[in-house]
Parts: sequence; structure tokens; C-alpha cells
Amino acid sequence: MARPHEELYELCDCLRSVSVELDSYEPESQHSPIIDSSGEEMGEVKTQTREVLPGLRFLREEVKRDLQVFQKFLDDPESTSLPPLSTNAPYLVAVWRELLQARGAVAIYRTFHTDAHPQASRKPKNGSAKGHSVKVDVVADNGRRWIRVNTIKNSRILMEFREIDSYLTSSDEDDGDGHSSLKKENLIPQEFDNSVLRMGRELLEAARANPHGSNEIPSVTMRLTRLNPSLSDEPRIAYTIDCLQRMGIDVQLGERQGIVKEMDDISARPTVLEPTTHINLDLSALIALISDTTHSHLPRDPEDANTRFIPPQRYVEWKKQRVQMLSNSPDATSTWEDSGIHSRVLAEQAQQEMKKGLLQDMHDRLRSISPTLQNIQFWTTQEARQRCLQIVFKIAGTRERQRAEVLLSCSTCSETTTIPTHNQFWVHSRYPSNFIPLIPIRLYPSSEPDTTSLESFQPNPSSPFLTSLALTCRNILSQEDMSRLRESQSPPGHSAAPYLSNDEGDIPPAAVTLANPKLTVHTVQSMLWGATLGWTTLTTNRSSVKVLLKEMKRSAGGGVLTHEPPNEDDTARVSEAAIWIVKPRSLAEGSRSDYCSE
Repeated sequence: MARPHEELYELCDCLRSVSVELDSYEPESQHSPIIDSSGEEMGEVKTQTREVLPGLRFLREEVKRDLQVFQKFLDDPESTSLPPLSTNAPYLVAVWRELLQARGAVAIYRTFHTDAHPQASRKPKNGSAKGHSVKVDVVADNGRRWIRVNTIKNSRILMEFREIDSYLTSSDEDDGDGHSSLKKENLIPQEFDNSVLRMGRELLEAARANPHGSNEIPSVTMRLTRLNPSLSDEPRIAYTIDCLQRMGIDVQLGERQGIVKEMDDISARPTVLEPTTHINLDLSALIALISDTTHSHLPRDPEDANTRFIPPQRYVEWKKQRVQMLSNSPDATSTWEDSGIHSRVLAEQAQQEMKKGLLQDMHDRLRSISPTLQNIQFWTTQEARQRCLQIVFKIAGTRERQRAEVLLSCSTCSETTTIPTHNQFWVHSRYPSNFIPLIPIRLYPSSEPDTTSLESFQPNPSSPFLTSLALTCRNILSQEDMSRLRESQSPPGHSAAPYLSNDEGDIPPAAVTLANPKLTVHTVQSMLWGATLGWTTLTTNRSSVKVLLKEMKRSAGGGVLTHEPPNEDDTARVSEAAIWIVKPRSLAEGSRSDYCSE
């Protein structure tokens, strides 16, 4: 004998399974193509950064809330005599199944405004809604496809039809001319409408108002889980579906039956991120490659690392005098305590080298894509090179200056007339000569990639992530006044030679972007070159990467944080990294307590 409300027990079991699966769900498409080699623990190399899937937490909460309602109803002895429970479970299950099988899912329950300017359609303070918004259940294909679940039944839409018929019949009877049936036939095609068609029109209107990237209108899929024209002799059900399809909507009928096994196998395969053979270096990466910390002999232990950067007495005396002199200046920001913080940071960087050196990490990763390293190339922008040399001349030690001159093929900042040879980069390094083929670092022909400067390259932005990153960088830079930037990058009196030549001169401050003051112009320019060419950008500037990711989400609705799945035929899926983050390495030679004795 069947239990009362047997269908509710089955639905409750299904919802309970969904709840368990949601707790362990990790969206594969939310893995950004970013290598993160900045792990703190020994041997820890995080290969990907993840963003929480927007709306996932809300779906989990809805499922758990409905489960509690289910359980409370079914546990009640009196429920056997009560009518079936009204529940949202079929809709929640359907959304979950769409999410499971959606490629490149970037959001759940995302609201889009039909107004092209979402700010203008937010609710005013008085509570009255301005404009109109539409909910999309699953934003898939990295933002290019919208999926909306509709659980309306045949019986429910038939009620709508009967309501339409009653209006038409009433109108015909009022006319009283004896031609009601002819008028009814003529009116249906012109005035035919229902809630499903209205939903479709609203989705299309919102899609046109919210293009993906710059001008790609998302496609719309409607999953009609319980609307079945084959189970009804009402032709208007099939006509409704036909109308949706003629609008350009992809109509899917019936419920999905869970995950296809092949997809399980695919998602279980590990994704391996590898750098490209051409590496794009930003300013922070150039500094790290020159740093004494990167090249010097390793400390014996953490205590030795801390001792290495205890300021020597002569530096202590000089620093005290310097702080005292600056204390009378209203713009003074340096304090004596700053030197202690600086020493601790340098000691931490030295200890990071003890775990895994920067050059060793680069060597191992690059060997995996080019065993001989013969086709590895390094590139940077003119702006990053210029600023690196300015910083080096101001604060670097002798060996760090020598490395900078060799690395950047420049003797302008040298106090001698001798142009160093390639081997001099490795003279005071613990690594053998040419451990990584860094020299020469090649320069891009212009500040930003354009039609002319790209003629000698073969741009290959191989993923939506890179395309979106390039678009975001261009949007940010488009707000800049480049003539103002050129003036700000060259200090007064140094227009012909931008490298500082005396101790009194200050390094010109890096120009920040008008779009976001947390980003510098030279950083965005570096990222733009890498994204445009499809090359991995090496950086130690984690904070700027985070800000850029937020700018990308803001400009393209979240889809830009994902990358296309690799070839499904591969047992280990390999993707090219867009960004490679490593731990910072500061110019440290002048801060060493054993500077003179080594």
C-alpha cells in the first residue's frame, strides 16, 4: 500500500540529494587561468584562484529551507489527511540540474535590468521601482547564454487560456452581430499572449540591454520543465512554444535527468596551467629578477635571515639624522619605525627564497613546456623598463645595478663607461650562468598595442578571459590623457634623460589611473600587452590583479573570470595561464647588515 503523499516523499529525497551535492559543489568554470606561486607553505603551489559563484549560497539556502518545510510537513502525523504541500522544490531541482550541465557557468539568480544603465533602474528611496528587471536562473557560457527555468504546468496555462477566452467571448456577446466565431479566430493571432511569452520577451529585452563584453547579445534558453504539448489537445500550447522559437529563444522541454556520466569523467580530470613560451614582465617582475634576495646565497635558517637585515650602526646613525631632518617637513611620512618594518619584510622574502626560489620556480615551470628553454622569450614595456631603471639608480646596490644594466641592455645609469656582458648578470648569483635565458629582455614598440605595433607579432588571445582582460585594460586606459602621463613620467630638468642622477632627486610617482586609483597606468599597459598577445604576464603585484579582476567583473557581468575548458580528449587538461603571480622580491642589497663583508 502506497504511503500518503508518496510523490512528496520522492521529491523530498531528490531535494535532499541536491542539498548534499550543493555542499560539495565547486564550479569548474570558475577557475581563473592564473598560476599562483606565492603559497606560504613548503611545496605549496596554488595553480588556480577561485571566485565564489554568485548566487550559489542563495540556492543552497533555498534548498535547505524547503527541505525543512518538507520534513516538518511529512513528520506531522496529521499530514496524511491534509492536501499536498505546495513547494518550490521542482523549480530548485531544475535550476540545480541546469547548473550542473551548463558549461562556463558564472552566476545563479542574476538580475538584469532592461534599462541599458542599471544605475538608473535601481529602487528609489521611497520604495517605488523605477525601470524593470529580469531574473536569469543560470548565466552560462562565460556570460554568453542565459538560462531561465519555468515550471508552469499544462493545467496552469490552460487556466490562462480560459481567462483569455472569457474576455473574447464577453466582447463578442456585447457586439451581438452573430459573427462571434469569426471574430474569435481573427483576434487570437493578434492578441494572443500569456505569462510564458511575456517572460520570453522580457528576457530578450534585458539581453539586448546587457550585451556580453562590448556588443555580443547573450542567447536565451527557456527550460519548460512541465509544459508538454503532446499531453494536451489544446493547440495554443504548441503555438506558445512556436512563438518563443520565432522570437529567437532556445526552448527546451521536460526535466533534465541529472548529470551525464561523461561529464563527470571530464570534470574529474585535473586542469594543469602552464605559462606560455613568451613571458610578459611587468615592473614588479623586473625588480624581483634583479633583487639581491633572488640571487644571493640562502640564509642558513630563519634566524640568519632576520640577522641579515638588521641595520648596521652606520645606517642607524644616518637614518636617525634623516628622520630628524624630515620631521620639520609638513609632508614627512617616514618614521624610524619604518626601517624596522622594512627589515622584517626583507627577512620574510629571504625565508620565502629558502622554501622555493623565484628563479628555481620559473626554471621548473618553463622546462615543462620547453625542456631546453631555447624558445623562451621575455618581454616588457618601455614604461616598465624606464621606471625600473629609475628605481634601481635611486635605491639599488652595486650588484643590483649591474644586473639591471645587463638585463635591460642599458648603461645610462652606470657610473662607469663599461657596458656589462651577459655573464655579469650571473656573477654574484647562486645560480649558474644562463640558468634562465632572461637576456636580452625584449621591448614592445609602443606603450599600448595598436594596429601598427602589432604588425610584427601574431596576437593569440586564446581565451575569453584574455579577451575580456584586454578589453578592460583598454577601457581603463581610454580615460587617460597620455600627454599628461608623458609629462608626469619625466621629472623637471630630466626630459632627455629620465634616470635620476643625484641623491636629492626623487623617483617620480607612478601615474594612477583615473578609472581606479588602485591601479597604475604602467601596470595596466603591461597587462594589456600580455592579454592582447595571448602571453602569460609574470607579476608580483597580487593587489593589482585583484583590482583588475573586479574591474573585469564590473564591465562584463562576471563571465570574464572564467576560461574555456581545454580539449576534452586529453587525460590531463592543459591550459595556458594568462597571469602568473609570484612573491615580491625587493631591492635588498643596500639593507644588508653584512653588505661590506660579503
